[in-house]
Amino acid sequence: QVQLQVSGPGLVKPSQTLSLTCTVSGGSIAMGDHYYSWIRQPPGKGLEWLGGMEPGGRIYYNPSLNSRTSISRETSTNRFTLQLDSVTPEDTAVYYCASKGWDGTWSSWSEYFSWGQGIQVTVSS
Repeated sequence: QVQLQVSGPGLVKPSQTLSLTCTVSGGSIAMGDHYYSWIRQPPGKGLEWLGGMEPGGRIYYNPSLNSRTSISRETSTNRFTLQLDSVTPEDTAVYYCASKGWDGTWSSWSEYFSWGQGIQVTVSS
């Protein structure tokens, strides 16, 4: 079973770009049948899927974020990254990376079998 670790800044200023990295161990992000996602939970709200990556590298995004999101992978270092542009205080949340097998949907939270530890990101000047 893979293990995931999130890293990145805890504080970002409004209008800047948030960049987070998820480092994967115990398995290759380029092989196997694991699907990887970025997920966040704003204070007092539920989980929100931001985007995901198939084993073959194809990437999908939540359209509600209006194309502010970019996900990329680095197979040489077994990491994948999230960039969220033009952040506002509404982007304040705990951000997670997580891994699951495929069951037809990205937002079946109980099917994610590995979660990074989560990182609190606050958007504030």
